[in-house]
Amino acid sequence: MSSAAPTVVLIHGMWMTPHSWDAWVEHYRDRGYTAIAPGWPGVKEPEETRRGPAALKGLRLTQIVDSYDRAIRELDQPPIIIGHSFGGLTAQLLLARGLGAAGVAIGTAPPKGILVLPLSTLRAGFPALKNPFDRDGLCPISKEQFHWRFTNTLGREESDRIYEEHYIPGTNRPFFDALGSSAAVDSGAAKRPPLLLVAGSEDHISPVQLNRKIAKLQSKAPSATELKEYAGRTHFMAGMDGWEEIADDALNWALEHRQAPAASEPFSSSAPSR
Repeated sequence: MSSAAPTVVLIHGMWMTPHSWDAWVEHYRDRGYTAIAPGWPGVKEPEETRRGPAALKGLRLTQIVDSYDRAIRELDQPPIIIGHSFGGLTAQLLLARGLGAAGVAIGTAPPKGILVLPLSTLRAGFPALKNPFDRDGLCPISKEQFHWRFTNTLGREESDRIYEEHYIPGTNRPFFDALGSSAAVDSGAAKRPPLLLVAGSEDHISPVQLNRKIAKLQSKAPSATELKEYAGRTHFMAGMDGWEEIADDALNWALEHRQAPAASEPFSSSAPSR
């Protein structure tokens, strides 16, 4: 592995775009790291994607994972992979392919193998799963639905502002794909790089109890698997006040556990420790 600092690849989730990572990209670059946030196939800036979301129809989970697979293989060395929500599942699937030096899954969607999902997780996916005859359609959510899923500790005025800035329609197909072999990971694979799961106590989509089940499943791998829980954090923990602490913790953990000595020392968290 090169002695240069690793690139950080940031993967957005459902109902979001790469714009959700803008602050993280700048934060990491300020500390000397290259950070990139490619979009899912067909995803552009929020306003443009809202005007023309047709490219999202029928988008498969494997297409999303394959697009990041290609981007990662073009890099000079294995990157640190950080994903949020469905991007967290994408990160896990990329690690299962042996890609990356380490990975972090924030508020992740579950891989195949979690037999009983929390009711709140099922409720979060209902707009996509309610009609099995429209698997290639879109699943828009209202401001009220967004508030419950992403920003439930905020008032509606602030939540609606975040909705207007970040939201795009979701796409049904990945929800159905996540129930099948497309979302399967070989949890005992020796090739899987280290994995950190990040969970927020107020996350309705990916609650702590779900992440504990995922950690148990993924802990079958010989490489490091850890779960870090944050009190008071919602599903949009990577974009709300205090996100810097999570960004720093995620990168520090990845640098300490990556499958080669870190090129530079982990940096001190810019937020007070909890």
